[in-house]
Amino acid sequence: MITRRRFLQWVGSLGLTGFATTAYGVIVEPQLRQRATRYNLKLRHWPDDLHLSIAVISDLHACKPWMDVDRIHSIVNQTNELSADLVVLLGDYVAGLRYVTGTVHSAEWSRVLSGLKAPLGVHAILGNHDWWEDRTAQARGHGPTLSQLALERAGIPVYDNDVIRLTKSARSFWLAGLGDQLAFWPSRRRYPSRRIGVDDLAATLSKVTDNDPIILLAHEPDITPRVPERVALVLCGHTHGGQVRLFGWSPVVPSRFGNRYAYGHVREQCDLVVSGGLGCAIVPVRFGMPPEIVFVSITGAQPVKAGRDDKATIKSSSS
Repeated sequence: MITRRRFLQWVGSLGLTGFATTAYGVIVEPQLRQRATRYNLKLRHWPDDLHLSIAVISDLHACKPWMDVDRIHSIVNQTNELSADLVVLLGDYVAGLRYVTGTVHSAEWSRVLSGLKAPLGVHAILGNHDWWEDRTAQARGHGPTLSQLALERAGIPVYDNDVIRLTKSARSFWLAGLGDQLAFWPSRRRYPSRRIGVDDLAATLSKVTDNDPIILLAHEPDITPRVPERVALVLCGHTHGGQVRLFGWSPVVPSRFGNRYAYGHVREQCDLVVSGGLGCAIVPVRFGMPPEIVFVSITGAQPVKAGRDDKATIKSSSS
């Protein structure tokens, strides 16, 4: 028989365990366990003699107290210490979070991000919250968003269905940035004829003019099944790894594919890396999914032959 004293002890232990778990998920893991996660990838569609390293920052969700200016400074410093060839920013710079005590203005977080340094530059795309939190952009049905303007004023280019050709050690590759796939989700009922996303994969890849390898930046990983084999690597954020991840499984993932693209390295027709991100969305909780800066080191599986007819291949593969 359970005595009253033993029952009260059991209730007290249960309450203490619940409090400790909550404190860990709200305070310790989201703010104190930030890490750099490394991937060493040997890509199938990448030349052997082009070795490239990329630092990935995704889903800052700048706000007080969870992601204030001081913490963004520390992220910038930690990223610079990785000494990557280039830095990519995968969107969601604004809060998108409940339970905040104050905002971090776009002029503040963008000024801090301007401190990022890399030989091949810093390159950005936008995320869904950069569109969702901009009421003016939602009403008029197009950008530029406040986040885009802030980044560009800070000297960071933003790619919206656009590409840039970069060169390292006399070998070139393409960096392609896809427009956000969920940009007008909040206003879909008010404007039912409007496309939900501003993404255009075919138009983006059609701007690639030679056979050099391609890296695609896309905020949401749901585009992956439509990406042609011609693309060597896709880098995404958005999911936060579910923010809660236990034994490699996340109970809630903001993707129509569930855990298929929730987190980490996935190899299908192309290689995909999904960052767990740095901030939190909706609620400030992380458990089993610490905030991370991602560092990707790339080498090739085989030489890539020169050619001039891949532009047509890209168009037909992405239609």
